[in-house]
Amino acid sequence: MSRPVRVVVLGSGSWGTTVASLAAHNTRTTLWCRRPEVAKEINGDRRNRQYLGERPLPDSLDATDDIEFAASSADVLVVGVPSSAVRATLTEVAPTLRAWVPVLSLVKGLEAGSRMRPTQVVGECLRGHPVGLLAGPNIASEIIDGMAAAAVIATQDEHVATALQPLFAAPRFRVYRNTDVLGCELGGVLKNIVAIAAGMAEGLKVGDNTRAMVLARGLAEMMRLGEAMGADPRTFMGLTGMGDLIATCMSPASRNRRIGEALARGLSAAEAAKELGQVAEGVKTAPIVMQLAEEYGIDMPIAAEVEAVVAGRHTPEQAYAGLGTVPPGTDEHEST
Repeated sequence: MSRPVRVVVLGSGSWGTTVASLAAHNTRTTLWCRRPEVAKEINGDRRNRQYLGERPLPDSLDATDDIEFAASSADVLVVGVPSSAVRATLTEVAPTLRAWVPVLSLVKGLEAGSRMRPTQVVGECLRGHPVGLLAGPNIASEIIDGMAAAAVIATQDEHVATALQPLFAAPRFRVYRNTDVLGCELGGVLKNIVAIAAGMAEGLKVGDNTRAMVLARGLAEMMRLGEAMGADPRTFMGLTGMGDLIATCMSPASRNRRIGEALARGLSAAEAAKELGQVAEGVKTAPIVMQLAEEYGIDMPIAAEVEAVVAGRHTPEQAYAGLGTVPPGTDEHEST
């Protein structure tokens, strides 16, 4: 009889821990923690208090701070570290990871300098491995609490996606498939910038009409850039586009929205990040996305204002005043 598949998740943040918990209900699962005390807390108390408070984790979830041991035991590898740490982490595990092990990314940022998407970094560091991502409108604490949610496994090989689906599915967590890896991944990256704008709107009390406008026009910007880069624009109307955008912009638990709220209170981006105590990918992604927008000739006024606030050139008040000066075109995703 064949042995059970072992899922290994790299990164014990809120989402990495949640995905590991989902998988642990279905198969043997190991969570790699950078800090030994976190692994000890998970194994002993069944808690990850820094990220998930007192929410209990399943007894079937194992944690370790030994990355080589974790990688060598993986039948499926899930990457849940910040975008800035993906390359270094995968370079470390590459010598011990067995050939052909599928790799799924949870990362929703872009690599500084190269501007590469996480799956591209994975493909470069772990050549020969099937690569995809798991993404969607997923607030980690709600999923741990058993609230209904859904996500997408995006890979170019549907056979791989079909094999991976049941490893992460739960009665109240549906897992879909998509072959548009580029579109699914860009949705997760770009929505973080719009969420910062939504957070600023909340902090400035600009009203629900303005917030709705920002979400709708933010989605149009996401679709324009995505289509220019080769993604299917229809992908942005699904879970990894509009779904993830709504969750990240509306939830008070959203890290990027909370960054926007802090900016509206007068904090700098660095001060807001320190107050948050977690990684909000939109802060580092905003300038990279503006580079891509310039390269592809795409007008992205909302992203441009967010980048200006993050860089300290504009205040949130100036950003929203600036958005009011953008001349309207037609209400289509190709327009301004």
